[in-house]
Amino acid sequence: MSSSSSTKVKASHILIKHQGSRRKASWKDPEGRIITNTTRDSAVEQIKAFKEDIVSGKSKFEDVASTYSDCSSAKRGGDLGPFGRGQMQKPFEEATFALKVGEMSDIVETDSGVHIIMRTG
Repeated sequence: MSSSSSTKVKASHILIKHQGSRRKASWKDPEGRIITNTTRDSAVEQIKAFKEDIVSGKSKFEDVASTYSDCSSAKRGGDLGPFGRGQMQKPFEEATFALKVGEMSDIVETDSGVHIIMRTG
């Protein structure tokens, strides 16, 4: 493996925030009304359902991200662009670096909320 491919990865993600999230507001919920009423379990349920729909081919990752993700990357279909180690929260970084390109993660939890990550490069 060349050193350049191990230093940076490219990924997209879908984030669902909940009442335990660090910032309880997002582009689609600026007042945080929905987020403050979303339990962690309910966020996990939502993200599991999204993952099933993507895996089964019912939905496209980018479409789910643009519609439902609580991250501003939603406007780019969830695309976070390239990043190296030390730029993301640890659980997110570790999950992304462990994926093969084109692979989707299980549910990953960070201070931001619950995510599913798709490694794109």
